[in-house]
Amino acid sequence: MARPRIAILARFAENTSATRYAAVVTARRLAEVVWAAGGEPLTMLPVAGSDWSERLAGIDGVLMPGGSDINPRQYGQEVESDEVYDVDDVQDAVDIDLVRYVFANGIPVLTICRGTQIANVALGGSLVQHMDEPHRHVVNPVIVTAHIAELGLTDAPVTASCYHHQAIDRLGTGVTPIAVAHDGVIEAVRYDGAGWAFGVQWHPEDNWDTAPENLAIVTAFVRAATR
Repeated sequence: MARPRIAILARFAENTSATRYAAVVTARRLAEVVWAAGGEPLTMLPVAGSDWSERLAGIDGVLMPGGSDINPRQYGQEVESDEVYDVDDVQDAVDIDLVRYVFANGIPVLTICRGTQIANVALGGSLVQHMDEPHRHVVNPVIVTAHIAELGLTDAPVTASCYHHQAIDRLGTGVTPIAVAHDGVIEAVRYDGAGWAFGVQWHPEDNWDTAPENLAIVTAFVRAATR
């Protein structure tokens, strides 16, 4: 049976050693965990004004990856921290447009780090622009308290590899926290809607091969896309 096709919206990069110039990128570890989970990872170029019904033809699920910061104007604020970095208005607009389309059409979706933040903003929420104690290079044991079976998990903590300095502040409409870190920061959410729709603030791709619960989450997503 063919692998379910998982669209990963690419991130813009100013330059890479492989391309020498500006690039569109997908983290290698992210593509590898989708493959390990049974999916076919496909990188998509962010294009403003996309016809998603056309571009997602033949796509079974959408993964919104991590990346740089969202322009605070997207949630009604001005930049209030020097730590806000690499804002790209095209990236923001395409991300928001895609997640709204996915939610409206019940397409299975997994959001990771920035992807979770952009989904919260797309649904009317806001962000903490810079945390007092950022979760950069932090590994937390996180307990998921709801929808455990849907995520392929057990009651055991998830070894969550975090790299973020922003966090969900005001929750968007239909965004329900299902896990928090030791300091109360929201680390996983469920999105209301017809399809399989979850988000994590950590990076399951970092340690999926040493912490199998992270592979289990991506596998649950790919299985939902198969259905």
